[in-house]
Amino acid sequence: MSVCCLIGRPCFSCLSATSTMAPRNRSSSRRPLWIIILIAFVCAVGLGAYFYTPRHYTTCYLVSSDACSSQPPPEPVRVYTDDEIAARAIMRDIIRARPVQSKNPKIAFMFLTPSSLPFEKLWEKFFMVIWGTISMIDAEKRLLAHALEDPENQHFVLLSESCVPLHNFDYIYSYLMETNVSFVDCFDDPGPHGSGRYSEHMLPEIVKRDWRKGAQWFTVKRQHAILILADTLYYGKFKRYCKPGNEWHNCYSDEHYLPTLFNMADPTGIANWSVTHVDWSEGKWHPKVYRAVDTSFELLKSISSIDESIRVSSNAKVNYRWTYLVIIVQHIVQRRPCMWNGMKRPCYLFARKFYPEALDNLMNIFSNYTII
Repeated sequence: MSVCCLIGRPCFSCLSATSTMAPRNRSSSRRPLWIIILIAFVCAVGLGAYFYTPRHYTTCYLVSSDACSSQPPPEPVRVYTDDEIAARAIMRDIIRARPVQSKNPKIAFMFLTPSSLPFEKLWEKFFMVIWGTISMIDAEKRLLAHALEDPENQHFVLLSESCVPLHNFDYIYSYLMETNVSFVDCFDDPGPHGSGRYSEHMLPEIVKRDWRKGAQWFTVKRQHAILILADTLYYGKFKRYCKPGNEWHNCYSDEHYLPTLFNMADPTGIANWSVTHVDWSEGKWHPKVYRAVDTSFELLKSISSIDESIRVSSNAKVNYRWTYLVIIVQHIVQRRPCMWNGMKRPCYLFARKFYPEALDNLMNIFSNYTII
């Protein structure tokens, strides 16, 4: 007699008969009792593991796999608050609403400036309009509210007092009006000046994985302008917990509010870059400035030809060269092509930061050139 055992089935004895039965007194053909007991024990353990594996176990616990080890556990489903449900419903309806049909669609240019507009004459020459002044996120909302009063305004551009146009009006009008996205800068910065500014006070409405960073200067279509004005839930969180001088860290709403809002509300409705060029290559707290001596046709031409959005993450890598006792800090650079209606095109329509002393040069350049 031999013992057979199948994993997942009860153990049983298999009788094999031959033409000649062995004598009963041949004890040497019998297997030791301890082997039978061991096999029975293994069968019992296998049977128990098969039928009584806890529900929260998966094959990753039973089989070693690199793929399994890299998979994070599923996040628990969170129940949204009444305010969140209402806010999401309003945002969804706003985004899905059809644009207002206008016989004469226009673009609203908005300038966020602490004083008078230094390039007023240049902008007046650009579109024969004189603009006013105001400042920050509350100011942006006020500007949008006034601009939205005109139902023919279909696109809204926020600029600073140091911005200048890189193209003629017709080019900019076509660039903005012939696409269905808003140009809001939005990217994930894992460093201390990006996700490091996130606070758990933002929970439960805003989780860390939704936190984004971007430039303040934007252009948005009408639905998104209305969405910015309609939002009070997420705006309230930023107003309370994202500001300089907080006890846990500094946070700047103008760099995080709109990127985070649109990343949550309509991530496919934005281009993820700003059409206003700012040069941060000097690695300082403020961008590079352009004085009169710097302002030339070649400068404007080089900026207007850039077709990649370049962002520098605050999550730096540090390399040590002990031979020379030098520490090299390398910031992570993110490069993405600027895609306009599925085609790669130059990214920028405007540029900053120009000093007022550059006005004469700019007036001369703008009067004699057309960059298309």
